[in-house]
Amino acid sequence: MLQSASLKSNNILNDFWAGTAAMLVALPAAIAFGVTIYASLGGYYAAYGAIAGILGVTAIGIVAPLLGGTNRLISAPSAPAAAVLSAFSLEYIALGINPDIIFIMLMLVTLFAGIFQITFGLLRLGQLIKYMPFPVVSGYLSGVGLYIIASQLPKFLGVPQGWHFWQTLQNPFVWQWQSMVIGLVTIIAMMKGDKVFRSIPTVVTALIAGIGTYTVLGFFDSSLLLPNNPFIIGELGTNGEINFIGIFTGRFQELSQLSWNTVTLLFFPALTLAALLSIDTLKTCVILDSITHSFHNSNQELIAQGSGNITASLIGGMPGSGTMGPTMVNLSSGATSNLSGLFEGVMSVVAFVILGSFIGWIPVAALAGILIVIGLRMIDRHSIKLLRSRKTILDFFIIVIVTLTALTVSLIAASGVGFVLAIVLYITQQIWASVVYRQLDGREIKSKRVRSREQEAILYEKGGNFSLYELHGSLFFGTANQLYSMLQEDLQHKKYIILDMKRVQTVDLTAAHIFLQIKDILHEKNGYLILTRLPHKLPTGEDLESYFNHVGLLKHLSPIKVFDDLDDAIEWVEDSILHENLIKEKGEILLKLSDFDLFTERNIDTLEEIESLLECRSYKKGEVIYSEGDSMGEIFLIRRGLVRIMLPHIGRKSIHLSTLGQGNFFGEFSFLEGSPHYTDSIANTDTDLYMISREAFDRFSQHHKKASFHFMQSLATVLAERLRLTRSELGDEVDV
Repeated sequence: MLQSASLKSNNILNDFWAGTAAMLVALPAAIAFGVTIYASLGGYYAAYGAIAGILGVTAIGIVAPLLGGTNRLISAPSAPAAAVLSAFSLEYIALGINPDIIFIMLMLVTLFAGIFQITFGLLRLGQLIKYMPFPVVSGYLSGVGLYIIASQLPKFLGVPQGWHFWQTLQNPFVWQWQSMVIGLVTIIAMMKGDKVFRSIPTVVTALIAGIGTYTVLGFFDSSLLLPNNPFIIGELGTNGEINFIGIFTGRFQELSQLSWNTVTLLFFPALTLAALLSIDTLKTCVILDSITHSFHNSNQELIAQGSGNITASLIGGMPGSGTMGPTMVNLSSGATSNLSGLFEGVMSVVAFVILGSFIGWIPVAALAGILIVIGLRMIDRHSIKLLRSRKTILDFFIIVIVTLTALTVSLIAASGVGFVLAIVLYITQQIWASVVYRQLDGREIKSKRVRSREQEAILYEKGGNFSLYELHGSLFFGTANQLYSMLQEDLQHKKYIILDMKRVQTVDLTAAHIFLQIKDILHEKNGYLILTRLPHKLPTGEDLESYFNHVGLLKHLSPIKVFDDLDDAIEWVEDSILHENLIKEKGEILLKLSDFDLFTERNIDTLEEIESLLECRSYKKGEVIYSEGDSMGEIFLIRRGLVRIMLPHIGRKSIHLSTLGQGNFFGEFSFLEGSPHYTDSIANTDTDLYMISREAFDRFSQHHKKASFHFMQSLATVLAERLRLTRSELGDEVDV
């Protein structure tokens, strides 16, 4: 008991220190993100941005773990949120909207994004969001990275507030060397700090390096030591600069100034933000699962993240997501549960209270340097390798298009382009992939029906009258015409087309209409379209046969046949070809013993003695002749009818081995070994049989050694022929 309490206490202590370490990584980045978003509003909002970042860490860090967030995941303001919201701010500033109104709009976008995330979770869309195509995500994140770099370059160079990227580059005479030195030292510390100070998070090292550089420069430039100078964030207090209480209460009063039309314009940016934050979170969760061998609940995580972002919006913080850097620090620091995330949020408040007076002195260029490195790391530099192969060149161009849209139009437009390209990419890949898994000419295939030599010769000669197409994948408007084109030549020369649908995933109305056209073309030459193995439950849950009935493809007396088994379809075509060539079964005539190949050239006396050993049996269609494990040592001769031999399979459908007709025999292995049958045999039509038991045959062979030897020799010859055919069929399957 004491040991358990001690262990629990140690786990809580581990979570505390891990959460504190994660906070040290998350907080500087969150401050930088907040300043990036709100600095464009001008005035005191740059200082407010630092508070918004801290409040975001607090809100998401505390709320998400309390509502069942993933164990050891750290949530905090993130780069996608900073990029989307800063772009939003700049867009509306350019339109001349009052900064105070934009402030309210930012709050609403965050609020709606949180609501959307909760909706995603309730609708169980967590699994779907994770599967957004990689080229789209890569292009968007690369665009976000470049956008962050472009937005931070003016701050890195120390140009006046409000200057944009191109304006900054065109006016180098306004660049401030002090800002550039601070930013450059911060970047170097951000990129190399982990190699020098391995126990300190690189973000903390970089921030300390930037502040230290600023302090040193202050000894050479006294203007840097003045409060609220343009190189630092500025005061966070209420000394005429910013009234936080007034902002928190006043923003709810100003909501009445927003029209419904303005509010509706916020839905798409909020949806974009929700999708990106969800992807960022779930991507981190997947990596966390792989490291900890755990399994997160995507939908519960989205509900927790959405609740955290709603809380952040209500208290004036910026939104965020599950973040990779702080999560890895949390994990490596010994975190054991989601309490570590809770401690991260609580300790951010403690840090703000203790360090609040110093935050205003953080150099803007240091924050810019941190964000520039974060932006660089978001760019997918490995995507250039996609140009090396034709198979991936389209993916590369999708990445480029999404990235360019993010840079030249807006991040919101890039998200829309990304979704459209995701659909186009899927359709294109489906169109380029062949829907025909395998195509065989009638001469290359045969049913499991054992035929006479005469019949086999006819079927080989006339086998060119039909073809088998095994289909797979999606049959829809993008691939239906591809299938029709592949069938064109066969439709001109063949009467029977078999389409095996076993591997088909989806079928739409366009594909069904193509099937109608194929059926009509075959009908003109008295041919048939044969469909086999229609899935009774597609991945969409739909029954394909029911769907074809619904669209009118399977009409009564229509020249189209449906079979559950491929072999049945092939056998039906073979029977049709034999009937056309006047080759008929002697099904109405009961064979005598002398008509069987096993007993040819036997004298009458021997046949009469053998007949005395026989037992005549009759079975109706569908009756079981014997089942696996039944009786011992029996061989059956088919006088009339058809018998299907099936191999039972526990828990699965029995395997059809062969169909035997008049003049054939079965049960030979039980007869030869004197053991129970290992297959099932079923009368496929009304059937008449001779049955010879091994016991009776042994008595006969004692007096007729020569006759019994010839019988065994004939039996071995037939079995060898069957083995040869089986080997050939297995070879064909292996070639596939």
